[in-house]
Amino acid sequence: MIKKTTLFLPKFILFFGVFLFTKMDIHAQTPTISPQQLPFESICAGDFVDGSVFNEYFATFSYLNFPSNAVFEVQLSDEFGNFTTSTTPTTTLEVFDISATQKTIKFAIPENLKGSNNYSLRIVSNTPGALPSPRAKNFSGNLTFGAYFKKYVAPFFINNKDQTAVFCTGGNISLSVYNPTPNDANSSPANFSNLSYKWYKDDVLIAGESSNILIVSTAGEYYAELDYGFCSDENFSSNRVTVTSVSGSGSTVTIDSSLGNPFCSNGTGTVLTATGGGNSYVWKKDGTVITGASTRTYSTNDSGLYTVDINFGSCTGTGSINLSSNSFEASLDVADEIELQEGETVSVTVTDDAVNPVYEWFLNGNTISGATTDTYLVSVRGNYKVKISQAAGCISSKEFSFRVLGPSSPTAFISNIIKMSGSNPYWNIPDIYKNENTKVIIISSNGDKVLDVVNYQGDWPQTSIDIKNVNPVYYYVIQGDAGEKKGSITVLK
Repeated sequence: MIKKTTLFLPKFILFFGVFLFTKMDIHAQTPTISPQQLPFESICAGDFVDGSVFNEYFATFSYLNFPSNAVFEVQLSDEFGNFTTSTTPTTTLEVFDISATQKTIKFAIPENLKGSNNYSLRIVSNTPGALPSPRAKNFSGNLTFGAYFKKYVAPFFINNKDQTAVFCTGGNISLSVYNPTPNDANSSPANFSNLSYKWYKDDVLIAGESSNILIVSTAGEYYAELDYGFCSDENFSSNRVTVTSVSGSGSTVTIDSSLGNPFCSNGTGTVLTATGGGNSYVWKKDGTVITGASTRTYSTNDSGLYTVDINFGSCTGTGSINLSSNSFEASLDVADEIELQEGETVSVTVTDDAVNPVYEWFLNGNTISGATTDTYLVSVRGNYKVKISQAAGCISSKEFSFRVLGPSSPTAFISNIIKMSGSNPYWNIPDIYKNENTKVIIISSNGDKVLDVVNYQGDWPQTSIDIKNVNPVYYYVIQGDAGEKKGSITVLK
């Protein structure tokens, strides 16, 4: 038999209890975000999946005490795992409501991401007073993980595709990533400055070498591999080069800069002079042969890693100089070509670190009167140019050009919503895309191809789609005479 006991508390204790309850209740209203374990080990974006670049990841989290209009987003740390100094923004592709207190964000990482194995992820909100979430754990339960965007996903060549290389005993030779067409970005990984490499000698990793050029002074078999950290793939490696040394006189090569290093351009540039006595000279800049540079000297105004291969008759030698300029850096915050609507204006700004800079703006080759600052308000169509001159220290100048166009012709509208309960539960596209030369591909959010047809006639989906808690999202690619279009399709009940 249970004996009931009545407990009487003094009033001040009851009052104190109410006070404590009130304080606890206030504390409970603090907005909080709790991330769930991430469904991936690392972020390895950039691979091709069904003909498209893969860059979609998911982060699920719980949240309490947020207003209904709160906006959440995924935030990456910097490449060292820090959130305090700088962070890496992501692009929100879609937000799924799992429940009243739980969401999933589908996001993409920047294509220019600096790859690292030390990234962390958290969820942030625009709600005033809301703190960022704790760091989310990856699939293995770690708070840091690798994140890479693979800008180049193919084998490549070094040493101009040659399988052998020779250097003089006591000297060296440079092995560089082959880049015959710098204007074609996808022709070589050397065209992407944010990529790192792993170099191997006799199948052993060479510590501390990560650039697209390796200076070799010992014989052996060498090759390079793109360094994507945890996301690395041995298929993205170079040909193997057997390097041997030969004995001979004068094989040690040096390069001197007439204006020093760093140098200040004087119009004609600095003169690079290599060790004399060679029978022939081949100059390279950042691993690419400089056409016509075949003598002992070479003049340049550009920074970069310069090498010269010298044939001494009995052997060859290579010298190098990492040439830098003490001129200024500058950039323009506008695309090469922009469009203005009627009555619209756009502010264009130059960012630079020049000493006592002088600015000149031009329209269609004519100086714009009064435009002498780092910002100009563009309101007229035409061809523009801005010239920035450094008037003190290293006297030099830089120019940037851009073009302003008028309104373009209207484009055909492609619907991104299907309502299954509507009178027309199909995805329709404009007639311009309905022909035998146009291909239509539809892919589910899981990466499954659900449609791949030519001459689509607006009859998808042919069967009803079972919609449960979340409205499914599909992705389309239209390829044809009218160009290529990509987008998403949300299916509603």
